[in-house]
Amino acid sequence: MPEGNGTDGSRTRDRDPGLQPERTRLAWRRTTLACAVAASLAGRQTLHSGIDPVSLVVLALVVLAWLAFLALAHQRIRAMHAPRPPALSPRAAVAAVACTVALAVLGAVMLR
Repeated sequence: MPEGNGTDGSRTRDRDPGLQPERTRLAWRRTTLACAVAASLAGRQTLHSGIDPVSLVVLALVVLAWLAFLALAHQRIRAMHAPRPPALSPRAAVAAVACTVALAVLGAVMLR
């Protein structure tokens, strides 16, 4: 890796990102697509099994979880364009896991 001088005179290394940021962006996009498919199947299940108030509430929660995950993924994808992207915050990691678990649980509820 090329070396450069820092402002304090110390030696620093420039980041050679390689393909890691691109793989990470693709992983976030792939996961977002999987969540979109899960939300679409939930909508299809609601229409197929008959529309009742409980199904509509569950479907609304599925869409809300998907939109939250979409916003989080978009934020991470944009952060990956930086030469030194920040680490995923614990709060964002918990939010991503919560959205994923919510989609799984709500999907199970829809199959009742």
